[in-house]
Amino acid sequence: MTSPAYRRLSRRALLRGAAVAAAASVGGAALGACDADPPSQPLPTATGPLGLTFPDTFVFGAATSAYQIEGAAAEDGRGPSIWDTFSHAGGNVRNNDNGDVAADHYHRWAEDLDLVKSLGLGSYRFSISWSRVLPTGAGAVNQKGLDFYKRLVDGLRERGIAPMATMFHWDLPQALQDRGGWENRDCAGWFADYAEVLYGALGDRVPTWLTLNEPKTVVQVGYRYGVHAPGKQDARASLVVAHHLLLAHGLAVQAYRASGDKGRIGPALNLSPAYPATDSDSARRAALLADGVENRLYLDPILKGGYPGDIVEQWAPDEPVRAAIRAEDLKVISSPVDLLAVQYYNPIYVTSSGDQAQVKPTSVASWQQIHPDGLFDILTRIKRDYGDIPLTITENGIPVDDVPDADGKINDTPRIAFLRDHLAAALRAVQSGVRLESYHVWSLLDNFEWAEGYAQRWGITYVDYRTQKRTPKASAEWYRTVATTRRL
Repeated sequence: MTSPAYRRLSRRALLRGAAVAAAASVGGAALGACDADPPSQPLPTATGPLGLTFPDTFVFGAATSAYQIEGAAAEDGRGPSIWDTFSHAGGNVRNNDNGDVAADHYHRWAEDLDLVKSLGLGSYRFSISWSRVLPTGAGAVNQKGLDFYKRLVDGLRERGIAPMATMFHWDLPQALQDRGGWENRDCAGWFADYAEVLYGALGDRVPTWLTLNEPKTVVQVGYRYGVHAPGKQDARASLVVAHHLLLAHGLAVQAYRASGDKGRIGPALNLSPAYPATDSDSARRAALLADGVENRLYLDPILKGGYPGDIVEQWAPDEPVRAAIRAEDLKVISSPVDLLAVQYYNPIYVTSSGDQAQVKPTSVASWQQIHPDGLFDILTRIKRDYGDIPLTITENGIPVDDVPDADGKINDTPRIAFLRDHLAAALRAVQSGVRLESYHVWSLLDNFEWAEGYAQRWGITYVDYRTQKRTPKASAEWYRTVATTRRL
């Protein structure tokens, strides 16, 4: 049964107003009623190898996140996160699913790392559950929780796989939400304290740290539209949350420099190139504003040390975010990073009125328009506008209605076509001079897909949630060949 949240808004429907989100949040043009999502369109199937070769230094990997796969929600001292609260409240997640068990990775981590190795991958991007390490978000460390991540990191290193650790992938400890969460400026400091705990325990063994995963999604989906945890619908507060998330990132970077560790650190941002849906000046202006909300609101403070002027102009004189920004904040936020992690799923096409239009075919996730060239565009745009910073793709993937056939095989050819075409776009960016170092498919495993619950399967490995048996799909075998031969 579809939950009430999904009868209200799908993710695509809620994101269609992003082009005018800043203006609407301060009393500008109101968002129109959301149209029903159009049905997904058939995607192309794989057409065979393209005859392309990746550089010897390019690394192939896979990605996951803690709440989506770990399970063991109440084991070994883990405290509740906002996603535990949100999913158990009823009516927030499709079929009232939750992450209590998920893919049971907490107990099956060694099997999952063997899977990563069997695919010939050189990097594994995972996230750490804040409330597993600090059950109340601050204060005493839960050693059992920390030891789990020590075993995970050591297990990766033993298998010759580079760990890439994300410190925050949306699962804020509920105890901190009870103290105001990201609306409370102190949350940025709590995050920095948590980061210091991780550096002290794992810093000598993790070569790459990512501070925040997709702050934009937290801001838009968690605080503006309320379809993700913590389920707020407060446009003015959402901008304050954006600033505090960015401040948390900067403080964590500074803490990493102070730790003396020799690895690298940066943020993970989901970026969507914004195109005018029609050839008109008004559509181009709306697309530029959408780009500000979708991309520059996060890129500019981190990489340029200031918020984009055209977005700031949309803020009313009494907008709370203005008071939230203090004198030295942008200096902290723009603390130099070593790399930028890019997550790409879809472009946006913006009409003259600021709404989003469907121009390309969509996946099972009807908000996801398929446009591989958008990945090339966003990668080359980063180099053009923000300098020659090292980049890694930490999420890129597609859900497919994966059903085992009579022999138990899963022939997910639309996923293979999607990955092939996006990898080709990534390689074209490399050949154009972009310092793209690695690619991580989303995701290693089928998992808890947030407000979609278990209704969508994004993994290259099929998970039978009843038995927890893992079965590599056709896409996993295809990806193994690409990773081991370096040919597409």
